[in-house]
Amino acid sequence: MSRPEIRQWQPEPDPETPPPDLAALLSQVARGDHRAFELVYAELSGPVYGVVRQVLRDPAQSEEVAQEVLLEIWRTASRFDPDRGSASAWALTIAHRRAVDRVRSENACTRREQKAAEPEPAEDDVVETVATTLEYQRVRRCMDGLTGLQRESIKLAYYSGYSYPQVAQLLGVALGTVKTRIRDGLIRMRDCMEVTW
Repeated sequence: MSRPEIRQWQPEPDPETPPPDLAALLSQVARGDHRAFELVYAELSGPVYGVVRQVLRDPAQSEEVAQEVLLEIWRTASRFDPDRGSASAWALTIAHRRAVDRVRSENACTRREQKAAEPEPAEDDVVETVATTLEYQRVRRCMDGLTGLQRESIKLAYYSGYSYPQVAQLLGVALGTVKTRIRDGLIRMRDCMEVTW
């Protein structure tokens, strides 16, 4: 399947025309339909850029990552499963993950550069680093014990800073469902980590 040309131009939405069925369009995109991808692009490029910009802040990097996301949507359209959520939630989740990956990559690069410039840590620093690493592993083990839906909801709310309504929109589920998933997940985390609240 050849790569479609991605353009910056977006048509003005017609208020009298209903929005396109993104799920149906994505199934056409999965079969290599360039016209369907143009419609998906027109519908999602703005929201994708918005999500990426919220995370990255930098307009140039946001444009770059948004383009990467739209190309990923083109390449992976066959992976979209309408039974797991809406097409826009799927696309915006990809956008958010890509943006977070970019931030993590930038932070890791900065940390490597800073570490290279720092002197060897003192023994107290080593002890603290080991303790922090063990705590991180403990949290990760407890997170792995959650259901996929609980884990995703908690990550979006507590690690990515989304509000509960935003998490519900990203995952394409009801707000009450998100609240229940997060509450149950936090209870399981508390029990796993043996924390008393």
